[in-house]
Amino acid sequence: MSTAHEITSPRTIGSDRPASVASPGIPLPWAADPYSEALATGGGPLFLRRADGWLLPLEVERWCARADAADMNVLEHCEGAVLDVGCGPGRLVAELASRGLPALGIDVSEAAVARTVRLGGQALQRSVFEPLPAEGRWDTVLLIDGNIGIGGDPSALLRRMSQLLRQGGLLITETVPDSEVDERVTVNVVRITADACGSVGPPFPWARLGTPALLRTATHAGWRPAGQWTTGGRSFVALRNRADRSTRATAEPPNSTAVISSQRDRNPSPDRVVADR
Repeated sequence: MSTAHEITSPRTIGSDRPASVASPGIPLPWAADPYSEALATGGGPLFLRRADGWLLPLEVERWCARADAADMNVLEHCEGAVLDVGCGPGRLVAELASRGLPALGIDVSEAAVARTVRLGGQALQRSVFEPLPAEGRWDTVLLIDGNIGIGGDPSALLRRMSQLLRQGGLLITETVPDSEVDERVTVNVVRITADACGSVGPPFPWARLGTPALLRTATHAGWRPAGQWTTGGRSFVALRNRADRSTRATAEPPNSTAVISSQRDRNPSPDRVVADR
C-alpha cells in the first residue's frame, strides 16, 4: 500500500485514475468567475455576499502572498504528509515544498491550482468529495482560510476529513476569531472593481464557525480536541479523529458544493494537475 508521502511524488501525483473529458459545448467552470479574476491580479476587493446583502471581505492579497507568521505557526504543528483542502493560490503547499516536506493541495479552481504549481507546490484540480490520492493515509489535513465552510455542512465535511486521515491523524482548521458564530448560509462571490461594475458568481452554500461551535460539532462527529490557539488575529483548532475507520460511513457531498478556494462540482478533468503555463 502506498504511503501519503509516496503519493505526493511528482511521478505518481494525478495518475491514480484516468482524467475525464469535458462534454463538447460545456463551458469550463471558473474560467471567468470573480475568484479567478482576483487571482489573476493578486487582489480584490473580493467578498462573500449573503442574500441580505451582508458582505464578508476575502483576503485575496494575503492568500496570494507568501506564508506569513500565522501560517508558519500552523505549519509548525503539521505532522508528516500534508493535504491542504481548498489550497487556493498555494502559499502553504509551496512553503511546505520549499522545506522538502510532502504536501499536496487540492482546489476546484483551475487558476488556484495553476498558481500553486507555479510556486513549486504539488496540486490537483479536484473536489474534496471526489476520490483523492492516499485516502486514509494522510498524516495532516488542513482546512485554512475559512474552508471549514466548504459545502455549508461542517458535519459532512468532518466525516470526509476522517476518511482522508490515517488513524490518529491531525486535522487543523481555522475558525472565526473571538466569535460564537455558527451559521449555514447561501452566498455569492462578488468582486467589486474601481468602476463599480464588478462581477458576481453563482449562489452556493457556506458555513462559518467560531471555535466553540467547531468544538461542539467536532466532538459530536467523533473528533478529539488536540489544541487551539490564536495568532496574528486568526484562530485555529487542532483535532484528532478517535473513530475506528472501519465503522465510518461514506461521506456524501452536500446537495450543492461551490466555493471560492474550495469545492464546487466541475465537469472537466477532475483529477489532473494543472501545469505551469
